[in-house]
Amino acid sequence: MDNFIFYNPVKIIFGKNTIPELTNEVSKYNRILLAYGGGSIKKNGVYDQVVTALANHTIFEFQGIEPNPKYETLMRAVELCRTEKIEFILAVGGGSVIDGCKFIAAAVDYEGDPWEFVGDFTGKSIKSSIPLGTILTLPAAGSEMNCGAVISRANSPDKLPFASQKVFPRFSILDPETTFTLPTAQTANGIVDAFVHITEQYLTFNANASVQDHWAEGLLLSLLEEGPKVLADPENYDARANIMWASTMALNGLLSVGVSTDWATHMLGHELTAKFGLDHGVTLAIVWPSMMRIKKNNKFNKLLRYAKEVWGIGEGEDAEKIEKAITKTQEFFESIGIKTHLSDYGIGREDIDGLIGQLDKHGMDRLGERQDINLEESRLILEACL
Repeated sequence: MDNFIFYNPVKIIFGKNTIPELTNEVSKYNRILLAYGGGSIKKNGVYDQVVTALANHTIFEFQGIEPNPKYETLMRAVELCRTEKIEFILAVGGGSVIDGCKFIAAAVDYEGDPWEFVGDFTGKSIKSSIPLGTILTLPAAGSEMNCGAVISRANSPDKLPFASQKVFPRFSILDPETTFTLPTAQTANGIVDAFVHITEQYLTFNANASVQDHWAEGLLLSLLEEGPKVLADPENYDARANIMWASTMALNGLLSVGVSTDWATHMLGHELTAKFGLDHGVTLAIVWPSMMRIKKNNKFNKLLRYAKEVWGIGEGEDAEKIEKAITKTQEFFESIGIKTHLSDYGIGREDIDGLIGQLDKHGMDRLGERQDINLEESRLILEACL
């Protein structure tokens, strides 16, 4: 295992009827920006609970943070924060809303164009941030317990990550009941997103990090077991709770300490979302099987372990076990309603040049845990997704 420093200051408030806890968490702030997405929180009762909890505060609302949050939209919220001297930002929604609020929080006092810090994963560009908290309503991204975000540009195939310890949420409230009314597709996308988050940190090469490996395997098994339950019975509280907590644990930093991580599937997926508007979870389900098949020699030992520990595959030649595990994973994605080929979405071979051009533009010419996926290999992976 490699040396590491682990830091995560996010306070998690988990369980039924926990939104009223918001009152205590923001007691020292007066002027609060309440930011959310398309308005579903007004239909499922979350909005009313939040407003009640903030009754003694001055609330400024910002509605309309879209999936794959857009820089142009977020800059309107930045101007609102500057004009109204916002003291605290409350993100209510899924990963896109939370990612967007991290950008807003960092951009308010940033000198220059805030787009400059998008793409910087070192955190050095961001010197300060307005404090923020979250109320999670869509388990998937894990943004509620980490310091990363992904931001897009309108009318442009630019979708890039950034990170800074300055944008860790002060707290995140996770009430599984808020997810009961999620559309089936969003639930399925969230399951895939969390699943691939885990494998990006687990399916690399052996670092003798048995703690992280067992954590990853346990989380993957939970998603495989609980995912079908929530799709069959959306108000199964226990299943929803396990999905929510697994999604948070998938990307809060615990799995990545002391090990090498991949993220190539995500980088290719981001380009598919930016260019064609596909849901993030969909892009991961498309890219993951081909990525594993083409990089299986690099990942051989971990894929073999994955086959045994996650899928219980113990018979046959090693290569057969790995292929069976990849196929079973792809079948799982399909079983929860997500198609796993580019052709399922009308994307053909003629579109791949544009995707490779975007990878090149964004400096994504060396991907993977070994930084050995060049543009030509990315092309092979995308072609295998057809």
